[in-house]
Amino acid sequence: MKFYSTNNKTNKVSFKEALMQGLPLDNGLYMPVSIPDQSKLVKGISTLNIKDISYVIAKSFLDEEFKNSDIEEIIDYSITFDSPLVNIYGNIHILELFHGPTLAFKDFGARFMARTMEKVVSNNNKELNILVATSGDTGSAVANGFYNVEGINVIILYPSKKVSKIQEKQLTTLGKNIHALEVDGSFDQCQSLVKKAFLDLQLTKKINLSSANSINIGRLIPQSFYYFNAFSKLKDKNDVIISVPSGNFGNITAGLLSKMMGLPIKKFIASTNANKAVPDFIKNGFYKPCQTIQTISNAMDVGNPSNIKRIINLYDKIDLLKEDMLSWSFSDNDTINTIKMILKKYKYLLEPHGAVGLLGLENYTKNLSKHSGIFLGTAHPSKFLDVIEPEINQKVEMPERLKNILDKEKQSIKMKNNYTEFSNYLLENFI
Repeated sequence: MKFYSTNNKTNKVSFKEALMQGLPLDNGLYMPVSIPDQSKLVKGISTLNIKDISYVIAKSFLDEEFKNSDIEEIIDYSITFDSPLVNIYGNIHILELFHGPTLAFKDFGARFMARTMEKVVSNNNKELNILVATSGDTGSAVANGFYNVEGINVIILYPSKKVSKIQEKQLTTLGKNIHALEVDGSFDQCQSLVKKAFLDLQLTKKINLSSANSINIGRLIPQSFYYFNAFSKLKDKNDVIISVPSGNFGNITAGLLSKMMGLPIKKFIASTNANKAVPDFIKNGFYKPCQTIQTISNAMDVGNPSNIKRIINLYDKIDLLKEDMLSWSFSDNDTINTIKMILKKYKYLLEPHGAVGLLGLENYTKNLSKHSGIFLGTAHPSKFLDVIEPEINQKVEMPERLKNILDKEKQSIKMKNNYTEFSNYLLENFI
């Protein structure tokens, strides 16, 4: 299968090229030339587990460039945990995507990419340097997924004092081939530095660069796995509504691709915090980036989400997009109140991003008589102790894998939001 740039459909490359380049030189994003039909998979999906589902989907994108045995190995290595569907009340369910190594949904994409890139690099004999901007969980998932992978360095840019303490520990304490840059700025500014590096021809001639953000098509494909897996677990598969906490909009783009592959989802809801560029776009019909607003759901603090390019590319008209996706924003106060209410009433503890997802789902389904509602739980609540514990007045149990990193020493380099400083750092350390 070939992949084209959203800025130029004649610019077509192989999957391996799209994976390793990360970003086209024309500053677009890669998309598949055709979307695989998975209607046969849907028909028998209730009998399949997540590895079976993941293999079928991955094969439909990769089989022209990877042997079946390689694809099986990639899935066996990366999809080592499930995504349970847990009923909260009535027909409302949470898809728990936080059972991977770093307790965040981004483990799916990061581990898949790590194994896929490792196979490509092993045949090239050329060191690869991965740039990734993070607003929280991406950095830790990528760091864990690529840790100690031979031939690959990872350079993580994160906004100083704008990620949780535990998230920062996860992405700054590994060492070896993982390098953390603490940038004096926002996530959008970190992402801008990464994009400038990809478009800097003088830099890319000297350093072999790729990306592990959701701008990379290799992150997007495995994110479709758990939408199919969630559907397989539903008893009532009619009128399915899925609400996705949305920041850089890669997660919901994977959902929309799943729908186009044949997954029968009635409607997707893109639920955001106060950063509401996309809700405004859905409401007004024109897209305008916003200045980033800091919130308690920090992984969604994105004023100019990259993947809006892919969504606009998938839908020629705003009315067509509205048939598949709606979007609303919610305040920190709404988020906290939802966490408290669900804990008190249903004995289930949400974290801020999942709470925003539930708010979006409830906003849509409140006037529906029949539906099966799913919202995505994108991270474990213990990753946000500083936000949750003061509000619920009780301790949150922390998994051992998180406890073990608290005493580790932070290893990061502080950096200004300055491209010259960033490019000089890359040239001095990774040639």
